[in-house]
Amino acid sequence: MALTPDYDSGPERFRPAGRVTRQYLIGARSLHDHIASKLLDAGVSRVLDIGCGEGALASALPAPPPFRLVGLDASATTPREHPPPCVRGDARRLPFRDGTFGAVVAVNVLHRLDDPGPALREAHRVLAPGGVLLVSAISRADSPELAPAWRPDPTPFDAEDAPGRVCEIFEQVEVERWDAPLITLPDRDAIRDYLVARHMSRVEAAESAEHLRTPLPVTKRGCLILARR
Repeated sequence: MALTPDYDSGPERFRPAGRVTRQYLIGARSLHDHIASKLLDAGVSRVLDIGCGEGALASALPAPPPFRLVGLDASATTPREHPPPCVRGDARRLPFRDGTFGAVVAVNVLHRLDDPGPALREAHRVLAPGGVLLVSAISRADSPELAPAWRPDPTPFDAEDAPGRVCEIFEQVEVERWDAPLITLPDRDAIRDYLVARHMSRVEAAESAEHLRTPLPVTKRGCLILARR
């Protein structure tokens, strides 16, 4: 499973992403909160969170959740921070038996893989009959207000292509899309943190923030795909 190369050597660079989104989200709930609500409504008994990080989904759920949540991450660092059970593993070779889970979640993860196909097939394999996959993808046109400083690189699992990739493996697929100014960054420190979370160096991010107006509304574009086995 391909990770952004410096995650384990500098995880503090990635932590601002979730914090900035949660802190400056306007008029909407976070994606993890939205997914948590769907899981609670689904009545499943076991959930696998692929690319779980330090536990954003776990934090969005009641404690304890009404199902067994298992985290999986390729990083050597994040499983130590995630509530147990959590294992280090590869999304393309999941260390679980067929039909183990009622739901599999992958939030903004599959775009990191050179080919998301094997991971999607593995998610299908470990889902029980009737189980649901919830997977999100970021648009190539996300955060257009930051275009003077940053643009997302194309990936094999952008929101424009992700539904089609899921349809290659799953027959029952629904797509929820968003395209709205969901975040307002109030000052240059917030803009800097937002850019750092998108893999820009802190120095470059601070310099870029100086050239952007504040407060800065940011249009978020992406999709959540719900597929049933």
